[in-house]
Amino acid sequence: MIRNKHVLCAFRLIIGGLFIYAGVIKIADPLGFARDIQNYRILPPAACLFIALALPWFEALSGAFLIVGIFKRTSAWLLSFLLAGFIVLVIITMARGLDVDCGCFGSLSRKADGRLILEDAVMLFMALEVALSSPGRRIPGIPGLR
Repeated sequence: MIRNKHVLCAFRLIIGGLFIYAGVIKIADPLGFARDIQNYRILPPAACLFIALALPWFEALSGAFLIVGIFKRTSAWLLSFLLAGFIVLVIITMARGLDVDCGCFGSLSRKADGRLILEDAVMLFMALEVALSSPGRRIPGIPGLR
């Protein structure tokens, strides 16, 4: 486990920044993101639209909280679960033989493939390192704020 505070801070900035960027791009084009989700052929269209409207805000806010340090461990855990879910989704998609864009970064997305799994695994490692790092000092009077 990594204990170097500078490395952990870099991990927070990288993961937080990527999720803010990804979230903002998807917020700007929810219908495009809904189509990307629908291409995975797992959920009905109404669920795809709901996820396309909600998930980007969740990503952007969690990324911002991670960078700012508000609920950083909680945000790191939430983003870790998202990344793990993305990895499973890409594995299932590849096993089903579907050729889809990942939808990660809107129009800048690329194919859901083994390279994407590797990149998500590296991001998952960084997010888990932050989540499992020592809790730090509590700020008096504000529960959960570190």
